[in-house]
Amino acid sequence: MPEENANRSPVALEQRGVSPDQRMFSPSAARNLAPILAVLKRVLPTHGMVLEIGCGTGEHAVCFAEAMPNLTWQPSDPDADARASTSSWIKFSGLNNVLAPLDIDVCSRLWGVEQTAPFDAIVSINMVHIAPWAASLGLFAGAGRLLRTGGLLVLYGPFMRDGTHNAPSNAAFDASLKERNPSWGVRDIADLERVGEASRLSLREAIEMPANNLSVVFSCDGP
Repeated sequence: MPEENANRSPVALEQRGVSPDQRMFSPSAARNLAPILAVLKRVLPTHGMVLEIGCGTGEHAVCFAEAMPNLTWQPSDPDADARASTSSWIKFSGLNNVLAPLDIDVCSRLWGVEQTAPFDAIVSINMVHIAPWAASLGLFAGAGRLLRTGGLLVLYGPFMRDGTHNAPSNAAFDASLKERNPSWGVRDIADLERVGEASRLSLREAIEMPANNLSVVFSCDGP
């Protein structure tokens, strides 16, 4: 897969079930919903607008929106099948605080949501390690443009700290990602901190999660 197209061609690293109504079922989403929700309920504001980058099947979006009814959840994904699944999950859930999924390319200069900004938070789950580094750069640049002062960028997935993996399994996973696509890989929090500085984003906390994952929270500083 050419690197320049990698961010437009998402690949699921798991087998997903699909229902007749186009809802997809992600085994990893089922496993990590509860711990991620616990973090989000602690760090997100009680009211506001949240933009999700890389919503995948849509299971996260409807779960989080149901658990936090005073937040409006705007899912997005560049993959048409993911958006179809998310739309079906929204219809199935009957929730009115989840908006129709958008097609957002984080590497684009404009995301098409500028009229909705500023957002109170941007959430991206299991995205930055299965996308080229340019996607991380675009994600942080977009967050710097679109978050309100004090708004949060929340990432979830495997991460390195100062060049070191936190478990042998993550090192093996990193190697398998790079074998699949050299532009992918487990990102280092220190590198993301440096990228964030250019977009007024500073590291607020890194939270240990099950299965050697982390939730990494950045805060948008004032202008």
